[in-house]
Amino acid sequence: MYNLNKVGERTYYIDSPTNIGIYKLNESDICLIDSGNDKEAGRKINKILKENNFNLKYIISTHSNADHIGGNEFLQKRTDCKIISTEIENLFIKYPILEPSFLYGGYPIKSLRNKFLMAKESNPTDTIENLPKGLEYIKLGGHFFDMIGIKTSDNVYFLADCVFGENIIKKYHISFIYNVDEFLKTLDFVENLEGNLFIPSHAPICEDIKPLVKINRDKVHEIIETILRICEEELIFEDILQKLFIHYDLKMDLNQYVLIGNTLKSYLSYLYDNEKLEIEFKESKLYWKTKS
Repeated sequence: MYNLNKVGERTYYIDSPTNIGIYKLNESDICLIDSGNDKEAGRKINKILKENNFNLKYIISTHSNADHIGGNEFLQKRTDCKIISTEIENLFIKYPILEPSFLYGGYPIKSLRNKFLMAKESNPTDTIENLPKGLEYIKLGGHFFDMIGIKTSDNVYFLADCVFGENIIKKYHISFIYNVDEFLKTLDFVENLEGNLFIPSHAPICEDIKPLVKINRDKVHEIIETILRICEEELIFEDILQKLFIHYDLKMDLNQYVLIGNTLKSYLSYLYDNEKLEIEFKESKLYWKTKS
């Protein structure tokens, strides 16, 4: 863990709970792709950079989830590096209270204002339209508002959270998704990419991404069918969520409540928009039901 691995002439990655990319701009200057989940991750990254005489010029944040930008504040303070992401993700990076607020649906209770959901504030300086030479971005919609992946000149793809590892899917079943339709479209897009190496944030690196795409797609369709079966009985949101947790034998806590609850709402929106579910208000409650 936290080892530097060379995977191309200019491309490296650091294996960590969130895989981190490094791209050499020249003999000394480098660009980081994501920064890990907290200050301690930033400290470990900084140690690796110093040991290899790397000068950090940029951090590209694929998206603004705390486990991808957690090291931004520490590293920016020490190196004065620039931070680059898409416009909406830059807002979440600048104002990290937005993530737990979005997940909770209001001002988040104190227990949700934790480092897992809320990184330290850092200062984004530019958008992805001005990436350093040798790097290209690809849009990877679905997981969060405007997530991107990065392709390096070595034909290595950093895929952020558009796919999750098989072990994660088997253990947790439901991964966070903001837009189910876009998530499925992104899987179709990624399945057809041609690269030398693919590096997802939460899965082992691989030369062939197709098997992992299939695992992720199959799980999404399985969850869709599970929700439709649950909603054969007319239910309110909280009851659907409870049955989903019971079905997948998941343990409820506050973080899981907002993450999976938010994801369930995205699935319900997808199914409603595709005319698979119908809604009805009764006795001041919103009921969901599978269309017959």
